[in-house]
Amino acid sequence: MNVLITGITGFAGSHLAEHILARHPGVKVSGLVRWRSRMDNVLGILDKIDLHEGDLKDFVSLKKCLAAIRPDWIFHLAAQSFVPTSWRLPAETLAINTIGQVNLFEAVLDLKLDPKIQVAGSSEEYGHVNSDEVPMKETNPLRPLSPYAVSKVAQDMLGYQYHKSYGLRVVRTRGFNHTGPRRGEVFVTSTFAKQIAEIEKGKRPPVIRVGNLEAKRDFTDVRDMVRAYWLSLEKGVEGDVYNLGTGKAITMRELLDRLLGLSKVKVKVELDPARLRPSDVPILEPDCTKFVKLTGWKPEIPFDTTLRDLLDYWRERV
Repeated sequence: MNVLITGITGFAGSHLAEHILARHPGVKVSGLVRWRSRMDNVLGILDKIDLHEGDLKDFVSLKKCLAAIRPDWIFHLAAQSFVPTSWRLPAETLAINTIGQVNLFEAVLDLKLDPKIQVAGSSEEYGHVNSDEVPMKETNPLRPLSPYAVSKVAQDMLGYQYHKSYGLRVVRTRGFNHTGPRRGEVFVTSTFAKQIAEIEKGKRPPVIRVGNLEAKRDFTDVRDMVRAYWLSLEKGVEGDVYNLGTGKAITMRELLDRLLGLSKVKVKVELDPARLRPSDVPILEPDCTKFVKLTGWKPEIPFDTTLRDLLDYWRERV
């Protein structure tokens, strides 16, 4: 079997590649890269994967890559995935996430390929959630509150539309927050962990800069999340959509407290206005019953283990 991972050099993509290589040794793993892609996350597996230079916004290069790889499965993970950046670069976010996916689908159709395709959506698609809608099921209304969230809704709906219109074998997932080693430093768990690691080494004053600590999010270890990605194509129903997460949201304040509990530093917490968003989603907590019943998947890695591994990752790098 040939598997293509878009975004293979990113956080989730690199963990997915490692998971496939470890658990499914007969599978050939290929990935898309751009000339400016950072390779840090895949240095340890470069001799075990095939990388093809292509860009989601460049249809010609994308089609050439797909013609060379001819994948049986595609995990479409490449995206502009940072919500605050989408406020500054809304058009670029939509171009990468939405038009990029249209290019991918059209290249598949032009080449008359028939892969099963995972479209990696996001919990941010739900946006404004009423109190009586928690935990959210897949049938909950989508009320996106950021350009990023709008782009992911578009990806989600394009997956449904291309399945219905052209028979593309698309399975849509809405992954809730996931974290662990290699998480980008702009994301909340890594932002906190990196600051703590720097304080431990005396590289910054004992002050943690934070945004909204009252927001509640569901966190899954990325290594559990990529298992779910694999199962979404192994057992998922084509055309359907699945929530992926633990089903237990915590506040950013509790997240910070748990990270600090893994360290001996004493810190002062200060609000950083630059970390506040024009509009924020108060709570994202999923009902994942549908996916669990179908696949038997459940998170296996305790959250404190995830946080310890993340903190140790930054301790080695600061």
